[in-house]
Amino acid sequence: MKVPRVLLASALAAFVPLASAQTLIKFSDPKLPFSFSYPQGWVGIDFKDDTNGVSLLSGKTKPATLVRLLFASKGGRAVNLATEYQNFESGIKTTGATIKLLSSKAASYGGVSGQEREYALTIKEGQLRLRVWYGNGAKNIYSFQLTDTPARYTAASATFSKILNSVRF
Repeated sequence: MKVPRVLLASALAAFVPLASAQTLIKFSDPKLPFSFSYPQGWVGIDFKDDTNGVSLLSGKTKPATLVRLLFASKGGRAVNLATEYQNFESGIKTTGATIKLLSSKAASYGGVSGQEREYALTIKEGQLRLRVWYGNGAKNIYSFQLTDTPARYTAASATFSKILNSVRF
């Protein structure tokens, strides 16, 4: 899963006001192993980064809340979420950014168990906050991510929780 490179490339987009309307729109696609709902007015974005999933912005102009719902086939291999997070954090550090773990907890969404972490990220453009959930499904590993500025993070995290709670595998 090529999350760190993608995360940092897309982090620049995170610096469109958070959508105030919280009407959720259901989204499903036969290419995805899950469905979910997202706030009306949000827009999809394609980072052309060879990941599988959906990336959404809260609007078309900066600053914007970024949500990514990504997945990768486990290909029959066993997945260790602690190792996935180590790889994620190491990938970010190789870009010159600094990352600080703020919290970690077990979390399940849509019946898939996983681990959720919150981070403070420092890049040359400034500060970001991240919330990342890795889920260990039967056939896939999931990486659902929120990126936003520290000032907007609390509201963005509440919206992200609504999205996560709507996920159905």
